Amino acid sequence: MDHGTERDAPPGHRAGPGTVPADPVAGRVPLAVVVVDREGLVSHWSRGARRLFALPKEEAIGRPAPDLLPVSGALPGHGTGDDGPAHDWYPAHDGLGPGLESSLDGRLSYPSAGRARLTLPADARVDVLWWAYPLVGPGPERLLVLAADADGLRRDYADDSAGAGAVERITPGFAPHTDFPGADELARRLPEILPSMSVGESARIAAQVLELGYPVLEFSRHDRVPVTPDWGVPRRAERRARRERAARALAAGEPVPEELRDEAEDLEYAAVRERLEFLNEVSGAIGTSLDLAQTIVEVSRAVVPRFTDVAGTYLREQVVAGEGFPDGVPDTTTMWHRVALEHTDEPGRWDDVVPVGEAMPFPAHTPFFQCMTSGEPVLVPRITEEMGHAIASQFEKRDIRPLITGRSMLLVPLKARTVVLGFMILLRHPERRVFNDMDRVTGAELAARAGLVLDNARMYTHQENVAETLQDSMLPHIPARLAGCDIATRYLPGTLLGRVGGDWFDSVRLPGARTALVVGDVMGHGLNSAAMMGQLRTAVQTMAGLGLPPARLLRNLDDLAQRLGDTHLATCLYAVYDPVAGELHLANAGHIPPVLVRAADGASELIDLPTGAPIGVGGVPFESVRVPVAPGDRLVMCTDGLVEVRGEDIGVGLATLCESAAHPAASMDDACDTIIRALGTRGGRKDDVALLMARLTGIEPDAVAEWSLARDPAEVGRARAAVREQLHDWGLPKLADPAELMVSELVTNAVRHSHARPVELRLVRADTLLCEVDDDDHDLPALKSAGPEDETGRGLRVVSTLARAWGASRTEAGKTVWCELSLPARHR
Repeated sequence: MDHGTERDAPPGHRAGPGTVPADPVAGRVPLAVVVVDREGLVSHWSRGARRLFALPKEEAIGRPAPDLLPVSGALPGHGTGDDGPAHDWYPAHDGLGPGLESSLDGRLSYPSAGRARLTLPADARVDVLWWAYPLVGPGPERLLVLAADADGLRRDYADDSAGAGAVERITPGFAPHTDFPGADELARRLPEILPSMSVGESARIAAQVLELGYPVLEFSRHDRVPVTPDWGVPRRAERRARRERAARALAAGEPVPEELRDEAEDLEYAAVRERLEFLNEVSGAIGTSLDLAQTIVEVSRAVVPRFTDVAGTYLREQVVAGEGFPDGVPDTTTMWHRVALEHTDEPGRWDDVVPVGEAMPFPAHTPFFQCMTSGEPVLVPRITEEMGHAIASQFEKRDIRPLITGRSMLLVPLKARTVVLGFMILLRHPERRVFNDMDRVTGAELAARAGLVLDNARMYTHQENVAETLQDSMLPHIPARLAGCDIATRYLPGTLLGRVGGDWFDSVRLPGARTALVVGDVMGHGLNSAAMMGQLRTAVQTMAGLGLPPARLLRNLDDLAQRLGDTHLATCLYAVYDPVAGELHLANAGHIPPVLVRAADGASELIDLPTGAPIGVGGVPFESVRVPVAPGDRLVMCTDGLVEVRGEDIGVGLATLCESAAHPAASMDDACDTIIRALGTRGGRKDDVALLMARLTGIEPDAVAEWSLARDPAEVGRARAAVREQLHDWGLPKLADPAELMVSELVTNAVRHSHARPVELRLVRADTLLCEVDDDDHDLPALKSAGPEDETGRGLRVVSTLARAWGASRTEAGKTVWCELSLPARHR
């Protein structure tokens, strides 16, 4: 195949305008190569085009393509004018397919071919074969047109044993033989026509052209458009007629006459090979991920434009939501969500009429309902005016008839395990061949493969939703403000294995206005890790409520992990903040160290503390350290998924964490977002991330009042008086009455149930008014139902009614019962 290289003409053959000398080597045909851009102007004009159309390149580039190429009818400026060659075009194709004008004006989204006659001066005419290939991609090119001198071919290869065979082998659309002597030369010349093609690619394409019997235009590594026009480009009228008769018999399902068996077999073989190749390519193009949204798009794009011109995908509501398998046969109440729409029409034409995301039912009289309930493809060769009106009636205030009337329609169900998950609506342009029974079979196979892929994505999405719901339920909802500190948190799911991991954070209110801060990470991913995380988090909360010091708490947690099994390890960082004393008490079990940002100078540093072994190793001691802090300091605790990236030293991530944590921020949430932007969006992050930041506001010493009370009922009155006096000193006289009453009830219970040690009473003025009473009895109080004659059991009900919140926790020495009152707005 040649696109215009000068060659010697055979003896007796003189090259001139409108003729191109054929190559003496068998099977090599000079071609005119023309590229048309999206504005309809010629952007490439080969030397072969110059010789065939008798027009220099400089005069062709930039001109409208219909003025220069073989379209129906005489063209302006051709024949009498001075601004073009003196010839006219007359259509010579056989009417089995559209003319070249349909490709030039963008009406065809699939390859086409045909014949036309070029009229030269002195009434000479040249029979021209042409092929038009729509180009898809981001570039400005829209159409590739190839043309050749058919008369020259017949003259140069008139001998049936050599010439006719050569013409058959090189004519696009008819290349059934693989012993073509010019195959190597064809492969060598392809890169000259398509400069971006490698020699290896051209050799493969040449072999495929000769084997399959039709040309293949490749414009990228992933998309290819085989051209098998039903009308073909016949070598001879007789051959064309025989193939047409065979094609009509096959399409109608009629017996093929004996004399047409060869043509019918060729047609069936080519059609089957093309469809198998198409299904194979579709299978490779869909299901590249388990993401449901991406899979939906892949399924829709796989069939446009090669198999259809419009593809709309509808799925049942449960499938879109990623819920369980939909039960029962669909009915008229079933809601179908339009999840994708691909088409070759002009951009935006379908968007307003049938927008993606719309949900709608389908009435029983429609072919859509028949497809979804029977689970079988439904073929509509042409949508009539009546059917178009019936379909359009489902769309309120939108007229869909111009989009569908006259088109061929094929509905294919998307099934999994005999249950219909959805269906696809496939439409072809009126100019294109209608869907037939073979297309119905192809569509059914396509739908079966697509349904399997969609069901896999649906099940993955469902499992992912279940796992994430489980994990979200295990992550605590931490209040933004606690006594002496403000807290902000972030959680980022991982990118592997269902996006579920074992990272967690937590905070626990402790006696004495203290707060326990926890960050942990169960090694591994998946539901097992998430379940293990939930058990460890619950254990930490329980042991923290007992007032255990950090090192002992981790020791007990390690023992618990051993009893739960040795299949999981976990790291954990546990810190207790005492806002009155102004210190942190920390212990570490194999976790990355926390960052402390000093309020005085904005400097940040990693807290130096013993690393310890992960929870679950067993038999390893844990150590704790105390770190003094000042009001306004910030503590940043996170899991290693935030700072660790595969292939990078973790020290780089820790340095970035320190730097980003020290960045000034207007709020705690802004400070967390700064850290996430600096670390959480780096490429290569696979693990989930837990981040906890606490601003240690502290509590001033004059905001705390403490009393030690003897085990004497008379001390109850002293406690009431002390509380009233202290609240007046703090400027909170309105809280004196309810606080005095609650303290009276709590101290009375403590004096009554304590054993040897004095009762401790404490008032703390922070973001709330906190009242705590300690005694050495380990039994926690509980609300009781007191009858009219009962003398006890009403004290905690009074406290529960008056307090903003109340609770009790065990300590090493006994228990603490606490309650809170909200402060007036001006004191917060």
